[in-house]
Amino acid sequence: METPPDRAIRDSLVAAILEFLAGQDLLTLQDIRAGLEHEIDGAGADALLHLRTRLTTDNGWDYYSPDPLARRIHHLLADRFLDPGSQIEGGSYLAEVRNAPLAIFANHLSYADANVIEILLRRGGCAAIADRLTAIAGPKVFTNRERRFSSLCFGTIKVPQSAEVSSEEAALNAREVAIAARRSIEVARSRLCAGDALLLFGEGTRSRTAAMQRMLAGVARYLDVPGTWVVPAGLVGPEALFSVADSTLRPARVVLQFGRPLRASALLAGARRDRRIIMDAIGLAIAEVLPPAYRGVYAADDVFPEARDVLNESSGPS
Repeated sequence: METPPDRAIRDSLVAAILEFLAGQDLLTLQDIRAGLEHEIDGAGADALLHLRTRLTTDNGWDYYSPDPLARRIHHLLADRFLDPGSQIEGGSYLAEVRNAPLAIFANHLSYADANVIEILLRRGGCAAIADRLTAIAGPKVFTNRERRFSSLCFGTIKVPQSAEVSSEEAALNAREVAIAARRSIEVARSRLCAGDALLLFGEGTRSRTAAMQRMLAGVARYLDVPGTWVVPAGLVGPEALFSVADSTLRPARVVLQFGRPLRASALLAGARRDRRIIMDAIGLAIAEVLPPAYRGVYAADDVFPEARDVLNESSGPS
């Protein structure tokens, strides 16, 4: 008897996920297989075919909407790998600005960071913001099926990677970068105006030591939409969940700590639109909600004094 086409697609998807999770024990994999088959069958053949199409869709430097089935699968996996003690702290800061255009800036530790943030927002009573989440994603996310699958848990905007952090895999020439950057910034601003919550990792690349690297000045270009609030977010734990140096997913506890919102207009005005100062102020704000070992270049009280002055003048609701 021939296997129905949708069943063959399902089995191929399940096999690919289990291959990615090959480091787990047999009983865990059997449990995950059963859960995956249940979720996919419950979603139906149309949802499965749509997901398969989405894995190879290329809209260029544009917006990519979340996929409901990919999100359901990631939530199933999170229930098994994200420790029950994982949590949001400082969620009240988000509540104070939840109806405004939001730009959430976080430190970057793992390819799983955006997924963890989406899941913890939902678990922490911020489902409305999780539904609005749109991550700024570099081109490498779109060159690998596993990364692309993970990015479908939320909205994404494909952006060119800065020459400061680009690899051969994702590098463009200067003219191509400029054209793509203008387009992606236009798209991001339109998504902010439409009510999305942008998620940005201002370091541009994952830290290999867990300590923060200096923020990229160019990221400040996403903050020109009137009424935008910048919300600093500190992540602790994703580097143990999915290490930079290893492709194995491991159970881990993750804490997402939000800080006091900052008026983007105040950051721009206080820094006289100097992008370097703006991004250092945001880096300092993220460092304030992280343990000392994670603060990296923003650890010392006397670093980037101009940026610290701007930060102190830009704080929002208390």
